[in-house]
Amino acid sequence: MNKTNKNISVRWGYMAVGVISMLFSGVLYAWSILKAPLASEFGWGASELALNFTLAMTFFCIGGLLGARISGRAGHKIALVIAGILSAAGFILTALLNNVSVWVLYVTYGVLAGLGIGISYNVVIATVSAWFPDKKGLCSGCLMMGFGASALVLGNAADAMFKSEIGWRNTYIVLGVLIFLVLIMAGFLLKKPTSDTMLPAPKASKNKQSEDFKCEDFTSGQMLLRPSFWMAFLAISFLAAVGSSVISFAKDLALSVNAPETLAVSLVGVLSVCNGVGRILTGAIFDVIGRRKTMLCANILTICAAGVTLFAVSRGSLILCIVGLCLTGMSYGACPTITAAFTSSFFGMKHFSDNMALMTFTVMVGSFIATASNRILEATGGYTATFSMLLSITFVALVLNAFIKKP
Repeated sequence: MNKTNKNISVRWGYMAVGVISMLFSGVLYAWSILKAPLASEFGWGASELALNFTLAMTFFCIGGLLGARISGRAGHKIALVIAGILSAAGFILTALLNNVSVWVLYVTYGVLAGLGIGISYNVVIATVSAWFPDKKGLCSGCLMMGFGASALVLGNAADAMFKSEIGWRNTYIVLGVLIFLVLIMAGFLLKKPTSDTMLPAPKASKNKQSEDFKCEDFTSGQMLLRPSFWMAFLAISFLAAVGSSVISFAKDLALSVNAPETLAVSLVGVLSVCNGVGRILTGAIFDVIGRRKTMLCANILTICAAGVTLFAVSRGSLILCIVGLCLTGMSYGACPTITAAFTSSFFGMKHFSDNMALMTFTVMVGSFIATASNRILEATGGYTATFSMLLSITFVALVLNAFIKKP
């Protein structure tokens, strides 16, 4: 009995390690801050830098698939060591760029850093989530909060270092080394529950009666054949696109409504804070009211976020822009939490790592839409058309959400 109690209590330590790992991995999302010195140093335009973010998100998703495979065959420790090496290489090589084409940036930051962080993301979530079958939403929310808070913590630290004697090149090197050390430590500290570990079973909720079905363990192939997967995949992709778009130009968006430079940088951090809050709140709510209501609430929140921001840019209102950024952060934070909790509750934990890797491709779809948003921005010279497009796809997501049924 004592062994069982020890096994259960240690899971909160693993949760803490997971949150710290995700905090450092999430620096990839601080792109609206990290791109600033590259634009001034090399003269790369907004669309070129937006494409780098899209590539980073694409290889982030591919890294999730690799992470599932590597972890399944060689164990999570080896997977996190590889993730640390790739992530560090991406940031350090970016720091060494000099008189090169933007395509080299795409390889260093987009491919290498994207792959490494994608591997760590999948492996950390799968390893830690295995300890929390009774708190799937809360576990996902806490891990995603760490990932989302990175832009505030590390993003603002990086911005301060850019402006100091350290400079942007040394800042990139420091970030690469820190990510490497944290992921290596996580690889050695994290463990998976053994077969004799007695973990609490999920509790039934009266609020979930409308979706009362026995969860089965679906393979990735079986999951891909389910209409519920594709409807959820597209719905989450469209919702994530709003956040991905805003993240890629958050600072410039604030400047467009006459925010001072320092406030514009701070608002990127505020967006990150709301992102983290949205992740953990969504996780907690998911455990209480169930999948259907949680996803519908997240969808309505995203509609409000896009609508308020559209009104803000059309009126040139800084106050409404701040409100829109906060709502966008919270709605975007809901997406990864829903992705993880939805995948585990609909398709089981046995093949969760592989299934989660596939569901994470919603980030890639969202980032491609974000690239389209930047193209529209460049073509029109303003944000009105961009947010009109984003608002329209949130309503498409609402329709898809309404028709998601049990697998």
